[in-house]
Amino acid sequence: MGEAGPSPAGEDRPGRAPVRPSSLLDVLGVASVMLDAKGRIVLWSPQAEDLFGYPADEALGRYAARVMVHEEHLGLVRELFADVMATGRQWAGAFPVRRKDGSTRLVEFRNMRLLDDRGNVYALGLAADLSTVRRLEQDVALSTRMIAQSPMGLAVLDTQLRYVSVNPALERINGRPAEEHIGRSVREVVPMVEAGALEARAREVLETGEPVLDLSVVGRTAADPRADHAWSVSLYRLEDAHGRVLGVAASILDVTGPYRAAIEAETARRRLSLIADASARIGTTLDLERTASELADVAVPELADMAAVDVLDAVLAGRRSSLGPTEPAVIRALAVRAPGAPNAAQAADPPGQVARYGPDRLVTECVRTGRPVLVARVEPADLARIARSPEAAEQLARAGVHSYLAVPLIARGEVLGALDLARTGNPLPFDEDDVLLARELASRAAVQIDNARWYRHARDTALTLQRSLLPSHPPVTGGLEVASRYQPAGAATEVGGDWFDVIPLGGGKTALVVGDVMGSGITAAATMGRLRTATNTLASLDLDPALLLTHLDRITEGLDHFIATCLYAVHDPALRQIRIANAGHLPPVLVRPGRGSELLDLPSGAPLGVGGVAFSTAVFDLAPGDELVLYTDGLVETRRHSLDERLAALLALLDDPARPLDETCDLLVRTLHHPDNHDDVALLIARARYACGGTAEG
Repeated sequence: MGEAGPSPAGEDRPGRAPVRPSSLLDVLGVASVMLDAKGRIVLWSPQAEDLFGYPADEALGRYAARVMVHEEHLGLVRELFADVMATGRQWAGAFPVRRKDGSTRLVEFRNMRLLDDRGNVYALGLAADLSTVRRLEQDVALSTRMIAQSPMGLAVLDTQLRYVSVNPALERINGRPAEEHIGRSVREVVPMVEAGALEARAREVLETGEPVLDLSVVGRTAADPRADHAWSVSLYRLEDAHGRVLGVAASILDVTGPYRAAIEAETARRRLSLIADASARIGTTLDLERTASELADVAVPELADMAAVDVLDAVLAGRRSSLGPTEPAVIRALAVRAPGAPNAAQAADPPGQVARYGPDRLVTECVRTGRPVLVARVEPADLARIARSPEAAEQLARAGVHSYLAVPLIARGEVLGALDLARTGNPLPFDEDDVLLARELASRAAVQIDNARWYRHARDTALTLQRSLLPSHPPVTGGLEVASRYQPAGAATEVGGDWFDVIPLGGGKTALVVGDVMGSGITAAATMGRLRTATNTLASLDLDPALLLTHLDRITEGLDHFIATCLYAVHDPALRQIRIANAGHLPPVLVRPGRGSELLDLPSGAPLGVGGVAFSTAVFDLAPGDELVLYTDGLVETRRHSLDERLAALLALLDDPARPLDETCDLLVRTLHHPDNHDDVALLIARARYACGGTAEG
């Protein structure tokens, strides 16, 4: 047991009665009897009176054998007594004795010879009730065996919280033998465990007597210094029969299995959450760079401290890329994330930059084989195979990169690039579970990246077609100064519907056209090209605008069920007039110096391709300096505002007729075209310029 603490005040003073049992001797009720050389009783303890029933005045001076032994055992007792007195050998054993009341009790004896300073010989007998002795022996044996064989660690600490005893299980848990525990504190024996918190709770138990149950403790011991273990610790205060505090008893149950299972379950939950998060966050748009950034944002910091998304440059160009064993990988960086590792971020390729990685580089191996590359513990020599250059390798070393993982981005059987991951602050190396998670993220993201790649390719194709079909015109033609803008839509499927045209006609006249094919994509762009060609052909016949739209309507009816809006205007500089017909298009704006801007009141007409609706022509004067503004709905329509509000905003911006037309075009597109309006914009502005006498200038 532990060291005894100070006794309560006055507890050890003589004369205080009754005295409560405080030791095993008291529990046993050991009786002391001293005999002289002839076998007479010369000393008789109070416990002897309790055991044998004789008070001291009735026992002292009498022969012990006559007082306590049955007649049939007298001979044997005398022989044993004589042997002890003659040889000095101790005798121990159980013997039936006779009590004063005539009953018989089995008593456990210890008999030994004593000598005083005069050479006199005495016999000391220590006796206890045999049943009590056997019960205590059983209790002690049971306790000893349970403590020794218990799989639970058990320890006793004294009031200074130093080990007094430990069982074998605790020796195994702590990885140190019992002798290295005794007299030492917890923090001295197991320094890699949360000793401070544990000792603080033990002091509370010493002070209050309230036990602490199932205290969770995590740390490492000499038994397994490389891995964390978990234990459930319970603490109890030890007291003697007087209530004196002896120390603290501790039971330590190894719960590492459940602890690790809980960590694994939490890790699995977080990984499932990460995958679910990736499904929601990656691929929100068809923008290639944004999709790559979304993948990097998901990976950091849950999976890695640094993430880079790289795509093979050939793939971005629309070519399949198959690398040979000695070929380098030409890679374009799309996104980098390393918020807590600036050196690692600097070592990565900046987004948009193309870099060449040699055949020995790990990212090259990843995209060449289509398999993950894992370097669980990065050595200095590995950095040269991770980085693009020696300088980048030095930056990775300064960042503390200690674990690296590259997984391929594979979509529809094609390797697009790689997701590169590194750990700096997270002390754990990448493991196979991390590889599985990274592959899952990369697999989901690769499909979205591939979609974005093909949408960009389709958009570029449609935009190229669209631009090839749009006219190029001189800045001044037929008495008109002309400026135009075309703003493509943001997505591939929304390119292709809007167009404008400036067509020189006979007699110095000029046709101005703006239209919008309903639909999008390459087919819409192709339809727009056919309508533009038809308009140019019909315009050469110098038809009235309404008649031209009638012919164009019949042509449109046969174009794969497409319909289109169109505004066709013919400017006559000789008459200083403009004649306009409308097929379901937004009204043009007429800007007159000194009179402000207005929407022209035109019959709206029906879109081309509807058929059966007559068109009409309206005539307006066009004085020198007047401006006519033609546009498509992509310039003014938004999801959050009414069309009237947007048209009012358009008119408000056309407040300076003297402003250069190119500046006016840029102002209108920059101010009115909202990012959430995924539609093309076609804008055409014409300003009247006349020479003296009324003829066209230019």
